[in-house]
Amino acid sequence: MNFDLTSMTEQMPDFNNHLEAREWFTSQFPNRFLLRSEDTLEGKRVYFYHVVKNPEVYQQYMESFSKTEGHEITNPETFESYSTVEISEDGDISFSI
Repeated sequence: MNFDLTSMTEQMPDFNNHLEAREWFTSQFPNRFLLRSEDTLEGKRVYFYHVVKNPEVYQQYMESFSKTEGHEITNPETFESYSTVEISEDGDISFSI
């Protein structure tokens, strides 16, 4: 999947909360927008998602965490298989490409 999150910011509405942002991203990336974790940063709840660009490579990467032996990642394609999107409880967005 080839997409540019930076150019999508022009289409992105202003979000009032996490739910609105999540719904928008889910509609843009059906079955490829995955909640990975959540945390509280500076008093705000923040949700961390992955937008999967290359499902095959991403799946191998995720499966490597379940193996008991150590996993060494030497292929940069692994980190190019997804982008991380952070959504705060009040709808603020930041992402890594």
